[in-house]
Amino acid sequence: MSSLPATPGDASAVFGDAARRTPPARLGVAVVHDLVTAIVNGEVEPGQTLPPEEKLAQHFGVSRTVIRESVKRVEEKGLITVAPGRGTTVQPTTSWNILDPVVLSVMLENDDALGVLDDLAIIRGSLEGEMSAETARRRSEAELALVREALAAMEQHVDDPDVFPQADVDFHFLVMTLSGNQLASNITKILFQRARSSSRFTGHQSADAHALTLEEHRRVYEAIAAGDAEAAQAAMRAHIIDSWQRRRLPTQRKP
Repeated sequence: MSSLPATPGDASAVFGDAARRTPPARLGVAVVHDLVTAIVNGEVEPGQTLPPEEKLAQHFGVSRTVIRESVKRVEEKGLITVAPGRGTTVQPTTSWNILDPVVLSVMLENDDALGVLDDLAIIRGSLEGEMSAETARRRSEAELALVREALAAMEQHVDDPDVFPQADVDFHFLVMTLSGNQLASNITKILFQRARSSSRFTGHQSADAHALTLEEHRRVYEAIAAGDAEAAQAAMRAHIIDSWQRRRLPTQRKP
């Protein structure tokens, strides 16, 4: 069977009959994922319109009701707009809800050049650096003891590859929580947890990676203990950027 004819501004060629298939059991979830993927990876470009419900239903092998609900979910993520008489139009990246778990996951899945993870490291460094500074400014002795305990857990498990990563995460999350900046903390946790599920984020781990990471966390702790906000900010930002550069696969490093 032939694909639908492509017309200027029309995405019919991407969702034509020739590519027809049946998604897995969770039909709506699969359709949403595939629609988001087609937009994120550039198969369907901003300004193009999606085919009508009937054609999409044929392509995905689902009912028009499933398509209607799936399109609604994708619209809620900011990737498309549905306008009566004008169809369903793909929106530019500036409209996307990057914190949406499906959108972020698909972006990471298609992040072959690691540009998304590069940007994420910069964002994390900025947000966590500022939260570390605030923790240094406001922490009580009891809260400092919690940070000390988190560092001690990392020291205890530095040679255990199964436990150390979680101790590392616990340290970061504690410092963020103690900052009192709930919005920045929640945003950073969402970005981190989603990125952590990607093998690209884990990347290359050198033999001394844990020892280096521990030393960087010790610098953050010492700055917080000293109440030195500027040093805490610099130490956390440097740790996040440097640890990502260590994990980033050598063949994928920026020139």
